Amino acid sequence: MDMEKKSTDFSGKWKMKSSENFEDLLKALAGVNVFLRKIAVRAASSPAVEITQEDESLSIKTSTSVRTTHVSFTVGQSFNETTVDGRPCTSCPKWETDSKISCEQTVQKGDGPRTAWTRELTNDGVLILTMTAGDVVCTRVYERE
Repeated sequence: MDMEKKSTDFSGKWKMKSSENFEDLLKALAGVNVFLRKIAVRAASSPAVEITQEDESLSIKTSTSVRTTHVSFTVGQSFNETTVDGRPCTSCPKWETDSKISCEQTVQKGDGPRTAWTRELTNDGVLILTMTAGDVVCTRVYERE
């Protein structure tokens, strides 16, 4: 990738338009019981996402009726976060294209399916978040508020 080319700016307030396979993703993550899964699916059905970005550093705040998560990272530097089911992991975000960040998550202890996520900004300004657990892929589409 040409270093002169500035990466896409993900900054903004985002609201979810669609979500596919979220409950299946939670099922694949063995640590999420049925009761918690139902709450998570309901709560996560209308998350408010706020992203601020400065160069390679992003801060992502996701608010649902149940909880708010906040993660900050710099693309190209590994950082600690938790998987969807709450396992501590080390994540390594990298630019896959100039408008797509992909991130492998390595669980710090214990086991479970491999998890990863990508965030991509399309040409028409839609944000696509994919989350993977094993071979299950959840796709969530957001638009700017």
